[in-house]
Amino acid sequence: MRKAKGIGLLSGGLDSALACVVLRDAGADVECLHFFTGFCVTGHNARVGRTDRPIANHALQVAAEIGVPVELVDISAEYLSVVLRPKHGYGRNMNPCIDCRIFMLSKARDHMEKIGADFVFTGEVAGQRPKSQVKGALRAIEKEAGLGGRLLRPLSAKLLPATEVEKRGLVDREKLYGMSGRGRKTQIEMAARYGFKTYTQPAGGCCFLTDKAYSNKFKDIIEHRGADNLTVDDVFVLGVGRHFRLSRGLRVIVGRNAAENDFLAHYANDHWSAGAIGFTGPRAIVLGEVGENDWGAIASIVARYSDGKEETFIDVEFVRGDGAKRVRAEPASEEFLERCRI
Repeated sequence: MRKAKGIGLLSGGLDSALACVVLRDAGADVECLHFFTGFCVTGHNARVGRTDRPIANHALQVAAEIGVPVELVDISAEYLSVVLRPKHGYGRNMNPCIDCRIFMLSKARDHMEKIGADFVFTGEVAGQRPKSQVKGALRAIEKEAGLGGRLLRPLSAKLLPATEVEKRGLVDREKLYGMSGRGRKTQIEMAARYGFKTYTQPAGGCCFLTDKAYSNKFKDIIEHRGADNLTVDDVFVLGVGRHFRLSRGLRVIVGRNAAENDFLAHYANDHWSAGAIGFTGPRAIVLGEVGENDWGAIASIVARYSDGKEETFIDVEFVRGDGAKRVRAEPASEEFLERCRI
């Protein structure tokens, strides 16, 4: 009897890695997809060039350790429209978890059909997440992704209806599991048994959209720019720096470290960029049109985060392309910063 072939979603976390090895033990061949959405914290750190912590693609590391082929797929442009208009709404922040799963599983289904595989699988555990992994949501996601009977969740399979490959005996259902709930004890024990060394911490999030501070910035830019006008680049910069809203059309981003300063410097040709003169401090970029009364406010914010924040006045230089402007300002007060902070 031939082996069934499954296409999995590999995040780099423990559950998706376990799903791969469990299915292999159950008699299937597996290969995986790892989607780049533009909202991944690890991917963002690599893009910005942070050097204060190791940067690695956990999905590639896990795939190499367990010997599973994986393809990285950039879905960021399409995914943005999913995030902006989720049919099933958001979670606690701006995370459209159900729509996210449907979208990714639809992509996996297309790949499955393209290469002639038999089923799609994930590392989802019933009841582990309150919105997208309760049984009703699991059934709805399977149906809307066009995967009725072809979506296998090996860690919870014994609690769910058998898939076609299980019914046909191509995957041994007895070697699958019946996990449920938020506890991770069983998975951690399995990881030790399989000898896993590389995986992200259980329940560790990699998605900016679950972060409250990031979500506040995302809501702000939607409100002031409009969902139809947003680009992937707008999303990337939301994870960088401190953000301040001075007016409906004017936002200032101030770097928090050297890597972010270097990243923001790339915007200096198209936007005003600002830095304190004579003092070490952050780089800031100005997004939007600057009114005559705005220069001093922006300069005060830049001055406040420089090493000269105790000075009475500081000179701040603005640069855009070949243009330059110098403004003297008093470092901003905490009250002003809090009023403007997004």
